Amino acid sequence: MAAAVPQEPGYEVVWPLGRKVFPEVATQDRVADLSGKTVAEFWDYLFRGEDIFPILRERLSARYPGIRFVTYDTFGNLHGPNQRELVARVPDLLKAHKVDAVISAIGA
Repeated sequence: MAAAVPQEPGYEVVWPLGRKVFPEVATQDRVADLSGKTVAEFWDYLFRGEDIFPILRERLSARYPGIRFVTYDTFGNLHGPNQRELVARVPDLLKAHKVDAVISAIGA
């Protein structure tokens, strides 16, 4: 007598990408040259930003004359317990500091 072959489980088919929650928006063009520009730093205070950002500042300053930085402490921990309040202030802070570009999502 032949052994019974186990039946593969069956699943309902679902769309792997999910439904869109927010409308698509056009992206901004990249800043072609950071010379004389102001760059903001966003950090979630989770991994080595205190080590990485000074290196980035040094290297970018050597490459782009007149570059200016608005450091991550200006914005606070954008991933912490006050995330909603801090993120809500970001547009006003970017305008107030005349930021041209942002460095965000530093990680391992």
